[in-house]
Amino acid sequence: MYDVVLLTLGSGRDGSAGCGNGDGCCGSTAGSADESCTDTPRVPVLTCADALTARGARVEMITAHSDTEIDEVLSRLDASARPDGLTWPEQDSKTRLIIATASDGQLRAVMRRMVRRYAPPPSKRPADLAGNRTVPDLPPIGLLPLDPTGAGHDGAPSDLVGQLGLPRDPAEVAATVLDGPVRRLDLLRNDGGSVTLDGVLLAHADDDGRTVPWRGRVEVDDTVLTNGDDPVLACAVGNGRGFAQLATLPLLTEADLGNGVVEVAVAVPVLAGPRWGRKKVRIEVRRARGRAVSVVPRDGDLPYVDDGVSGKLGRKRSWWIEPGAWAVYGR
Repeated sequence: MYDVVLLTLGSGRDGSAGCGNGDGCCGSTAGSADESCTDTPRVPVLTCADALTARGARVEMITAHSDTEIDEVLSRLDASARPDGLTWPEQDSKTRLIIATASDGQLRAVMRRMVRRYAPPPSKRPADLAGNRTVPDLPPIGLLPLDPTGAGHDGAPSDLVGQLGLPRDPAEVAATVLDGPVRRLDLLRNDGGSVTLDGVLLAHADDDGRTVPWRGRVEVDDTVLTNGDDPVLACAVGNGRGFAQLATLPLLTEADLGNGVVEVAVAVPVLAGPRWGRKKVRIEVRRARGRAVSVVPRDGDLPYVDDGVSGKLGRKRSWWIEPGAWAVYGR
């Protein structure tokens, strides 16, 4: 039977870089407090552990307070030493990992550490690594949502668990991890050293919450969506559908976590109307799909939200797709 690790992100720090995002933990911004960061196991975690134990699994509940502690958990998924000295994941491990998350940002924090652990440096790229990937097949994980609904503003599940149609009930999560198939999904890496599972929204708002146009170059493979001259209301870089729309404006229409491409959309206000009459402003959405996307802000720092984690972009950032790089237990 399997050894199962139930991993939750905690609120402490060990003086290192924190749980995946600066000094922050739980996928939150640096220095912020989050009531979902706790050392006391939540009810869903305890319920899932009981269901696993009832099936004969050996269960260990761990609360990680830092990147170092996350890394210690991930080391249990390592394969035997390779002749080339690379740290590589075991493809048929008897240890299974379940990540209990209150947000996609928490999951992103763990996956970021997993990528850093197993991605070989370019100078040591092995011959058995697929040509369209920079990381090997990462170990599958179970997802245990601490939010029982994961509902967005429209009432529909907006987190990755909801997008993937995975179970939210702890007992069903346990059964899926022990018996379910493995589903491989695409991953976005970026040249800032992080990863994106769902998507990124680049947009700027004033103190009253009103959208403020910004300028920058957005390019998808060889397609230029804006060269930096247009006022842009928003840019969505989508692996999943978390940023499929801005308010009521549809942005992404074909984002898919398993199709091997990233979908990008920019919303640009344009004047429309008769040549001599009064013109009105309409929003033009330009879309493209491809393997890689780059965004170059032109007017200072550009705010963004990446898998629920906020930040500011002050220089060029590139994302590229890693087809089938990570995986979950479930259909």
